[in-house]
Formats: sequence, C-alpha cells, structure tokens
Amino acid sequence: MLLARLRTLFFPALLASVLVQAAAFYLEFGLGLVPCPLCYSQRLFLGAFALVCLCALVHSPGRLGTRVYAALALFCATGGALLAARHVWLQGNPALSSIECQPAFDYVIESMPMVQVIKVMVIGSADCVPINWSFLDLTLPEWSLLSFVLLATLPIVRLLGRGCPLFSRAGKS
Repeated sequence: MLLARLRTLFFPALLASVLVQAAAFYLEFGLGLVPCPLCYSQRLFLGAFALVCLCALVHSPGRLGTRVYAALALFCATGGALLAARHVWLQGNPALSSIECQPAFDYVIESMPMVQVIKVMVIGSADCVPINWSFLDLTLPEWSLLSFVLLATLPIVRLLGRGCPLFSRAGKS
C-alpha cells in the first residue's frame, strides 16, 4: 500500500517536471528562443527535481526515506521558484534594463572561473531583462514561477500529509 501512495506523489511530479522541461527545450530548439543564465539555472533545478522524483520511484523508500525525498524535491522546487521570482522581478523593473552588460553566456562558461559563472546564473545579466515570449499574458519566467510553485505543492502535501490536521480524516480517531 505504501508503494502505491509513494507512486501517486512522485510519479505525477516526475511526469510534470519532464513535461515542463520538454516545453523549455521546445521553446529553445523549436521556436529559436535563446535562454538567459537565469533560465539555465531554473532548468538545473527542474532537472534536479525530476532526478529526485525518479530516485524516489526507483528506490521505493520507507516513511523516513519518503520524507527525505520529499524534502529534497521541495528544496529543488523552492530554489527554482526563487530564481524564477528574481527573473520576474528583473523583467518587471524597467530601470534595470541598464544592468551592466555581460559577454555572451557561452563565452562566460568557457573563459571565466566557475565562481563567476555561478554568480551570473544566480544574479542574472542584461540578457534576462527583455521579454521575448508570452502566452496568456504571462511571460516565460512567470510560467516558470507558476510551474515551480505547483511542483512544490506535491512534496509539501507529502511532508504534511500525516499528522497535519488539514489532511487527517474526520472519521479516524
């Protein structure tokens, strides 16, 4: 029975994260949108989220292991949501369009030290400010933020599922 409950959490989370990642790759390779450094870092957190869910499915842990996997998945979703929120904030501030220009991200990866690459991937650059795509009046970073928030609900439900008054059954005592 535990295996069935475990799969009801981690399998849909894995499926959703893979679909979001596939949409990101379609936008890059199908529509020709060039991702900025914040987009790459969000993809890393999304990939880590999917990897944690896949490991949980394969491992099929007990109650404590399930909570550990859920906490790791929540960490990945929260990190991605924070980066997406920063991206939304950068695009929403027109005064930030004068952020100091960085060289192309490919050049940064090839020639600069890893500390500088991580700094650009967390803080962003001038490439992150323009709005290149929107759907239903939401920009790509807003869709990303929405995706991470929705993905974070699955581990939260798993972490709070037992012992939380919101999720306990009224008939049980």
